[in-house]
Amino acid sequence: MEQERFQDCYSTTFSSYPAMLGYHESQSESSLWTRCPVKDLYVEPLDLASPLAANDKFAPGISKDAVYDTMANLGLAIRVNGEYYPVRETAYRSLLGRAKISGTALPKLKKQELADVLNTCLQLFKRDALVLVRDEKVSAVHSGDDSDYSILPIDELIKTLQAKLDLRFPGNVFKEGYSDHSVTSGIWEFPKQKESLLGAYKKMLSHTGKPHIADKLIPGIRFTTSDTGVASAKVSALLLGGEMPIHIGSCISVDHRNHNKIENFERALDQLFAQFGDSIGKLQDLAQVWLSYPVNAMTRICKKLSLPKKAALEAVRMFEASNGGGPATAHDVFMALQEIQFNLKAEKTPQSKILLVEESIARTLSMDWEEYDLAKAVNY
Repeated sequence: MEQERFQDCYSTTFSSYPAMLGYHESQSESSLWTRCPVKDLYVEPLDLASPLAANDKFAPGISKDAVYDTMANLGLAIRVNGEYYPVRETAYRSLLGRAKISGTALPKLKKQELADVLNTCLQLFKRDALVLVRDEKVSAVHSGDDSDYSILPIDELIKTLQAKLDLRFPGNVFKEGYSDHSVTSGIWEFPKQKESLLGAYKKMLSHTGKPHIADKLIPGIRFTTSDTGVASAKVSALLLGGEMPIHIGSCISVDHRNHNKIENFERALDQLFAQFGDSIGKLQDLAQVWLSYPVNAMTRICKKLSLPKKAALEAVRMFEASNGGGPATAHDVFMALQEIQFNLKAEKTPQSKILLVEESIARTLSMDWEEYDLAKAVNY
């Protein structure tokens, strides 16, 4: 069954830059950003017995299918400026934020009880909320203060990034894009800058007996952003050409706060491009760090970074099988860690979670590997 954009589980991919830009331009035009006092927000449960569903009290343009999809997911509706909307799961965390509540007990409450708790707390606050209505549902309930949440339109971010890439990396190629209700991402590669950026690294790989890796790698970047509070607007340096992109540490990030605008994102891009070579250098340096107990080191690092246990242990097992238990470099282990992303993708893990794992693995470029190189095995 084909997915509809109102569905909480909706996601889509893009094979071209015009397709990705066009999607987000259309999304920007149809999205509604509206402010209202937090104390005027009112939450109600949404199920088959709800008077809201029976009496069709929702705002114009809200379909029955969107209402039923919400019943099957978060099961809440909210009144914003006098109009009722279904609430998307992506809005849950920000809604709790406006009510200033949290806790593991909340999801265990019945929907009516949860609505009552939210309404009691929402009525205590005098500040405004900034509500995002997108694809027939409330998708986020941010703070209405620009210092707490600043709108950075995704289509404008994409156009700014492409213009900067054309200046700095002529001949750049859009490889792929992805979007769901939580996060948007896109990957660009730089085939014409392969030698200038990766020349020294390729020679190192060839000298250490890994020319097959050197030949297929291409420099590139990943752009990630979110309107629902999942991610800031950021761009990360990547190595492409393998089964999964390899995040090599450099990253610029512009938060949706402190009155940030598109111009802040544009200026930050120059910083990332200047650091690209340094990131490759850090990766190169790992080849000089020899580990006596690389399997133990890899397991400890996975535990330290709280990487998904099942996928991480499978990656450790595969590395141990291929390495034979002998010494290895930190670079060998770093490359073996990339298998975790592949395992998660095979498990159909949401893209937003894989991106977080990718960033966590990149942190190892700045870690003291020898601290984890211990003879004693570790339980994970």
